[in-house]
Amino acid sequence: MKQGCVAKGIKESRMKTTRILTITLLIVASGWALNVIGAESQKEQSIMQNEKVVMLIEAKIQPQRRTELIEAARQYLPQVRAETGVEAFYLNARQDDPNMFVFYEIYSSKAAQDFHLQQDFTKKFLETLKSAQVGDRVRTNLLEVAEEASTLSK
Repeated sequence: MKQGCVAKGIKESRMKTTRILTITLLIVASGWALNVIGAESQKEQSIMQNEKVVMLIEAKIQPQRRTELIEAARQYLPQVRAETGVEAFYLNARQDDPNMFVFYEIYSSKAAQDFHLQQDFTKKFLETLKSAQVGDRVRTNLLEVAEEASTLSK
């Protein structure tokens, strides 16, 4: 009878050990899976943060403020173009309307654009631009078609 109790105790001990090992294995596997999913999520966020920002902005300027704004732009543009993450920054006027200013801007990422907008010289220029405008600026976000096509083919 004693042998039966000992055998039963050993069997229960082995079952308990098996349960503990199974639970431990599940915990470790869950942690690993969460780590892999988190890494993929961070990778996707990183890719999203590195997408270029391409913009076309049009602003109608009061004719009497045009010279003032051009002078402000002469001081502003070299500073903007020297910023890390600014790939292109052009200020043009429409040929059919010299008081319609058109900005063409390319930033290497949303973070680069955000950095640009936080600069004191940018804030100063935007105040001058806003005060010289007739109505609101028209902002168009653009996508590079060739980049979009290569992304779709992957």
